[in-house]
Amino acid sequence: MLKLLERMLRWSAGLMAAMALFSIMWLTLVDVTGRRFFSHSVPGGLEITEILMVVVIFGAMPLVSWRGEHVVFDSLDAFIPGWLRSIQARLVNLVCAAVFGFLAYLMTTRAERFMEYGDITVHLQLSIAPVAWMMALFLLLTALVHLLFVFITVPVPSPHHPAPVNAERAPS
Repeated sequence: MLKLLERMLRWSAGLMAAMALFSIMWLTLVDVTGRRFFSHSVPGGLEITEILMVVVIFGAMPLVSWRGEHVVFDSLDAFIPGWLRSIQARLVNLVCAAVFGFLAYLMTTRAERFMEYGDITVHLQLSIAPVAWMMALFLLLTALVHLLFVFITVPVPSPHHPAPVNAERAPS
């Protein structure tokens, strides 16, 4: 079941973020080449890049949380007993779920306001509301990932966060 969830995250959020990043790369190449050799940049290139950056950042958040690849302060982990670390991890995931859920709620209210006022981008006249709705969706998905980790302990190996060193064997 967890493998299926991971595969769904990878093929939805991860693929979307990767495609957006790839698009930014090509847009930048075309924009710079056009400015340099033809004295014309891509119309609305900055707006497109901004929207794609939102897709990259918010699309990657659920996957980063799922893999446990976020920034971690673990200097004291060697001195905390395993049973307390388990409780700490659940509490941290509960707080993260609440914060991301609240941010998703705030973003939905902002998206509704964008839609109500008809807010659009300056150059391309694109509606901002769908982007805000997408941000809210990814924030909610990230909150659900953390909420799942409150109830299910999933050991996620990460090259960035090696297993804590035993306090007795720690070098002095």
